[in-house]
Amino acid sequence: MMMNTASQSKDQEGRNETEVRARILDSAFAAFMKTGYAATSTLEIATRARVSKRELYALVGNKKEMLIACISSRATRLQVPADLPVPHDRETLAHVLTSLGALLVREITDPTVVAVFRLAIAEAVHAPEVAQALDSTGRETSRAALRQIMAHAQAFGLLSGRPAELAEQFGGLLWGNLMVSLLLGVAERPNSREVAARARGATTAFLQLHPLPLNATMPRDSSSS
Repeated sequence: MMMNTASQSKDQEGRNETEVRARILDSAFAAFMKTGYAATSTLEIATRARVSKRELYALVGNKKEMLIACISSRATRLQVPADLPVPHDRETLAHVLTSLGALLVREITDPTVVAVFRLAIAEAVHAPEVAQALDSTGRETSRAALRQIMAHAQAFGLLSGRPAELAEQFGGLLWGNLMVSLLLGVAERPNSREVAARARGATTAFLQLHPLPLNATMPRDSSSS
């Protein structure tokens, strides 16, 4: 009985720490958005989160670690969904690119994410670590997801070229001027129909630019056997 009680107490303590850590990160993000990263103090974050500075450092770390944690928690939404199939033919490749493209546009145009980009731009001189964290932790997640798809497509003979360059090109077709317009506040976040149309359009344009390599092994037509 005593062992069960101790185990339950430990589990409860772990849940409490997780909740407090989440509250600290939410408070840090809100403070960064309102005051700016460089001007925000750990005392302000601790006050917002209703914790001591000692608890803040113990559960999350310093201000830079809080920033990276804030960005990382949002970057997990930009990974390749586990249920996306490996592109073994052009039709599947088109489906995968369209699905991931729609996910990236939907998630990155979220007002919170756009606010992070604005923060990085505003703090570029005084706190370049904001942009560095956003690039290495946030943007790299989406780039890696696209590179992974391009590498798989290349392995199946569906595309030729370097995966990194192919991913960059698809990203350019997908975004166009949308992100700049959102950052400037001269465009509204696309709705679900617009997101889907943008992803389909980028995929169609990309595959037209990269037809099936001449030396690719064409899938056998089962109807001819």
